[in-house]
Amino acid sequence: MCKRRFNVRLWKAFTDCFNCLPMAALIDEKILCMHGGLSPDLSNLDQIRNLTRPTAVPDNGLLCDLLWSDPGRDVQGWGMNDRGVSYTFGADKVSEFLKKHDLDLVCRAHQVVGFSTHSFQFLFG
Repeated sequence: MCKRRFNVRLWKAFTDCFNCLPMAALIDEKILCMHGGLSPDLSNLDQIRNLTRPTAVPDNGLLCDLLWSDPGRDVQGWGMNDRGVSYTFGADKVSEFLKKHDLDLVCRAHQVVGFSTHSFQFLFG
């Protein structure tokens, strides 16, 4: 949309900016926030801290998953993502991750869940 409505140079400026942003944030050591979601490649939070920025986003792996993975209500474990990139993850993977890392919540921003002043959703309890 940006390339069509404005120009390629502006789109490239946005892409360069996004490639410099942090991939995730840890709030009060209890809430992990990211754009996408969990990754089967994520076993230690230091992996996120050690990601090199700026960098282009690869088609697979941790960096890709932090941006593009999605929760799946009917998914057990890891599943294929309809986007054609990354994974879907089930409640079991969220519970395992929270317990392993002593976290309370995974907060993600990727999917629109409604159009109101309260456009958020809690999945998996």
